Parts: sequence; C-alpha cells; structure tokens
Amino acid sequence: MLVSYSSSSEEETEHLQLGGDVTKRKQSWHKDDNSLRKKHKSEEHKAREDDDSKSRLPVPGSVLDMFTEEDEDPPTEDSMQHGGRIRSFKHERGNWATYVFFPYIPEEGFLELLDEMTEVAASHSFSLTRTDEFHLSLSKTVVLRHHWIQPFIQSLRTGLAHGRRFICLAEKLKVYSNDEKTRTFLAVEVSTGQAQLLELMKAVDSTMEEFNLDTFYKNPSFHISLAWCVGDCTEHFRKECLQELQGLVDSHEDGPFLLRLDCQELRCKSGNKTFSIPLH
Repeated sequence: MLVSYSSSSEEETEHLQLGGDVTKRKQSWHKDDNSLRKKHKSEEHKAREDDDSKSRLPVPGSVLDMFTEEDEDPPTEDSMQHGGRIRSFKHERGNWATYVFFPYIPEEGFLELLDEMTEVAASHSFSLTRTDEFHLSLSKTVVLRHHWIQPFIQSLRTGLAHGRRFICLAEKLKVYSNDEKTRTFLAVEVSTGQAQLLELMKAVDSTMEEFNLDTFYKNPSFHISLAWCVGDCTEHFRKECLQELQGLVDSHEDGPFLLRLDCQELRCKSGNKTFSIPLH
C-alpha cells in the first residue's frame, strides 16, 4: 500500500494559509470591537447632552432683553421727512432717546383755540406745527444704552415712590427755543403747581446723576408746548404776535382759558417704549 506524504513545502503553505485566516479573523474582531466602543461612547455622549439640556435652567426673558436691541425702523437723518426738525444727537444703534414727563390730554375747546392761534401766527408769516403729544417735561432728552433702561426705570420708581398727586394750572403764553436753536416753541407756562414739580424734578435729577446724564435746568420754566416752527424765531415771534395770541386765550368765549393738568402719573419714554410711574 502506497501512502502519500505531503512535502515540507506543502505543510508550510497550509500553515501560512491557516495563519492568514486567523489574522484576518482577529482583525475583523478588533474592527467590530472598535465599532462597538465608538457606538457606545456616542450613545453615552448623547445621553449626557440630553441630561444637561433637561437640567439646564431657561434664561430669564429680562436677561435676553438686555441683548436685544429693537430697532425695526431705523430713523432717517433726512430732516425733510420730519417737518424740518433736526436731531439733537446722531442716531446710533443701541442708543435710546429718553425723557420724563407728564402727559396732557386736551380739554374741550383746547384744540379749537390752538387752531385759532395757528391761523393768527400764519398771518404774521409763522408756520406753526401742532405738537404731536402734549406734555410737561421734567427732564432733558438724554441718551440711554438699551441695557440701562430697566435699571434706570427702577431708579426712577424708587426715587418717586412717595410722590403725591396734584393739579397744575397754566394760562400765560410763552416762547421758547431748544438748546440747539433749531426750533421755536409756543407754549403755556405753569402758574400753579410749581413747588410740587420742583420736588419731582429733584428726584428725577437724582436718577440722572446716578447714570451720569444731564440734569434739568437750574431755574426751570415748567410749560406745555403747543406748537413749533423751524429755526430760532423767539424774539421776532414775541414782538410780532405773542400779545395777540395771548388776547385769544384771555378772551375765550367761556372766559380766560385755563389749562388744567392732572398730575397723577409720570411717564418715561425711551425709544419706542413708554413706562408709567403712578403717584399716590
């Protein structure tokens, strides 16, 4: 009987083939193991992110507002689009024009009387434009950064916490110009209620100083602006028609017209936001 024995070369070839198969299997195992580890780590990372998002507290709206500067309608610098008015300061994003005031709601007969005064002024070549919102100012117009608004209002409310309601009366016409001498105003000056206004003004000034802003005038003439015209026409206006306009006020059909301002609630306007500060 003949027995066939494999040669040593054949044994080596078979051994190499077996060794190659084992190596390939090991490489496959390592590859699969690495894939499983990566998948496990990815799932752990995702789980930690989910836990973090669940445990993380939401950011308060008041904080988010501090970094949101609403300026949906950027103001234009073209004075022709504002009736010839010129800005007191250049508009910059994040700067909010701010002032404190008492609003005045016109009484019966007030607007008719104002129309008459406007016609008389026009006969003397003064083109008056009625004021958009009648009010009595207790501050200059200042510039606030957006993130200052809330602390500024809080400071005002604290300083005015003990303010009392009162009545202001005004009957004498007076002419003013703004600080830049770009507009002239026809106004009615307060004759009753000045002492109370001064006390409130001091409280407002205190807040202005706290924020390093301009305070109100040293010897203020509290008034309610009625109408305005472009340019500094104060002297000419006084000489030409102020006395005639005062005659219209004094000879009103129901007797001398007495403007009455019920000072119940101070307001602060900052940009497009208006804040109310009620008095007691």
